[in-house]
This record gives sequence, C-alpha cells and structure tokens, in this order.
Amino acid sequence: MAVKAPELDLACGDAIELARAAAEARADVAGVGEHLGVRAEDSRVATHYFEVDHPGYPGWRWAVTVARAARAKVVTVSEVVMLPGDGSLLAPAWVPWEERIEAGDVTPGVLMPTPDNDPRLEAGFTGGDTARDADPAEWQAIRAVVAELGLGRERVMSPYGRDEAAERWSAGEGGPHNAMTKQAPGVCQSCAYFVRLSGSLGRGFGACANEYSPSDGRVVAVDHGCGAHSDVAEPQRGVDLPRPVWDTISVDDLLFD
Repeated sequence: MAVKAPELDLACGDAIELARAAAEARADVAGVGEHLGVRAEDSRVATHYFEVDHPGYPGWRWAVTVARAARAKVVTVSEVVMLPGDGSLLAPAWVPWEERIEAGDVTPGVLMPTPDNDPRLEAGFTGGDTARDADPAEWQAIRAVVAELGLGRERVMSPYGRDEAAERWSAGEGGPHNAMTKQAPGVCQSCAYFVRLSGSLGRGFGACANEYSPSDGRVVAVDHGCGAHSDVAEPQRGVDLPRPVWDTISVDDLLFD
C-alpha cells in the first residue's frame, strides 16, 4: 500500500525569509542564491532549498528545515546543512592510507610505518612476535645484547616477502622480459659488472655496477641484459703512434765521466 506523502504546513511553507536568514548565517563566503523550492518532511515540518552561490560548489544547495509546534503560530529553524544535488562536484571516495600508498611515494622526510602483521616480514632474533609480550624485560635484554654485538635484526623478510620481491623485480625494467634484454649481447649472469645479492634472492638477482649501464645501481635479474656487457670489448686498445720527430727520451752521450 502506498504511503501518503505528508501535507505541507502553510506556515512552514511560507517561512522562506526565515529559512534564508538561517542559511546566510551559516553560509559565510559560500553565499545563498535563489530559492529552489520547499518539501514537506512531516506534519508541521518542511525543508526549504536554496542555491549555493559559490563557484567552488556547483550543484550544491542549502537545506534549511523548519518546524512548528502543535497549536503554535511561530515557525522555528530546526537544521541548516549543505547538500549535494544532481551533477554536483563531489570529493573522491575515501581510500585508506595503506591502500593509497604506491611505490616511490616515500620521499625525504616521509615516514612509512610497518604494521606488526606485515606478511612480508617475520621475527628475527627475538624468538617470535609475541616474545615482548611474554616477558618484556627478557626481550629488552636480549635485544640490547644482540644490537650491541651486531648479531641480527629484530625483523627479517619472510619467504612470502622474498617471493613477492622476486616477482616484482622480474616484471620490472631489470627483468628479462624487455627490449633491452632481447638486444643485449649477453645476460647479467656472465657480466663482470654483475654483483650478486646475498641470501636466497642471490640465486636470481644481483646489482649492476657499470656506470654506463642504464641499470647501474639497480637490482637486475641474472637473465637480464644490456649493451654495456663486459664481454663487449674494443677490437684494439688505441691508436699506434709514430716515432717522435725529435727524440727527447733516449740519451746517446753520458752526461758524466
């Protein structure tokens, strides 16, 4: 069964100037434009709509709700808000910070905290993520000793973190699937400028140490390659110079008896 719309109260419907004054008191620099209409919300409750007179809020409108108590003649303002209309300019949907951050967003002065449940990391020397909770004093003592001796790190990369990095590096510019590698005379694994990484990642990756290579100082895969391979040698070491016209090097006569 259809619900009957509330009937507009005449006193509330005529309170246009009251609603405008309330909107202007709230608007500040936003401004209040022409009256757009009124809608009955309930018995003796209505909302007046005004255009927002500001270039930064196209399509927005002021909504001023007025009400009148039973058997009362005076209309009062209940609420003043700014609402978007059809085609209004809206802010983009909120995206959490951890979903907005992208590769390369950490610039000088920016701190990026690592969550405790980061799957790319796992506990190092401390005996697990719960060691500090089980016995905080013992955990602090172990941490101080290990830090002083330089024997380990509190967190290390997990197998998941290493696999994720390997997939990212292989798919990047330092991987094997690009035009640079296809035209290279050899792969990095056989290049003298290739410095392998330590640990399990060293089986597939290293760093380029050739200053003339576009990959200098970057991680490259063993099957990556570029035109600056160390096996590409000059056919000759230089130009053969003729004998000097005036020999100032050799001495025929002794200078001393």
